[in-house]
Amino acid sequence: MEYDKEIDYLMLSGIQHFQFCKRQWALIHIEQQWEENVRTVEGQYLHRNADQPFIREKRGNKLIVRAMPVRSKELNITGICDVVEFVQDDNGVEISGIEGKYVAYPVEYKRGKPKMNDSDILQLTAQAMCLEEMLLCEVNVGYVFYNEIKHRIDVPLTINDKNKVRSIVADMHDYYKQRYTPKVKTGSYCKNCSLQNICLPKLMNKRSVKSYIEGKINE
Repeated sequence: MEYDKEIDYLMLSGIQHFQFCKRQWALIHIEQQWEENVRTVEGQYLHRNADQPFIREKRGNKLIVRAMPVRSKELNITGICDVVEFVQDDNGVEISGIEGKYVAYPVEYKRGKPKMNDSDILQLTAQAMCLEEMLLCEVNVGYVFYNEIKHRIDVPLTINDKNKVRSIVADMHDYYKQRYTPKVKTGSYCKNCSLQNICLPKLMNKRSVKSYIEGKINE
């Protein structure tokens, strides 16, 4: 199938994979490979309460929407926000079917604790950018709830963060267009990768996953 940037939306969640390891991202999003481990199962369990499609809950001046689908035509990405909190504010925007004006705040749920890198922030920023495009508003603050520390962190979403998201997504589209899966670059992070048995870091420095599997089939 010929790549068409007008219709091929990449998964917003891939931003975090791309930041963790470009090869992992390519195995999941280009080669369509996946392997569950304890981390992914725990992550699915954590999202279970958040992922209740199309459920709206009104709490005073706050409207809580769970598992809200979002997308951006500018970035050609699509995904689901765990939770979007709409807080009533005269400076906000109107929401169809709801009286008043609201400001949107994306909320992301994570299994572990805050990371040393900015992958969680960038994923949240991408969600905010989708909301901005869909609602014609500005989203400059979001939240990440970390299950391991049972704490929600306020996250300012800056212009620099949004520009970095644009740059990363452009790289993702470039890889996807070329159907390019990078070679293995091993590191300490490999032991925490949910695809380590598929990636086969000790064997795959010179072989693609496809060629390895074909070799096993022909044995």
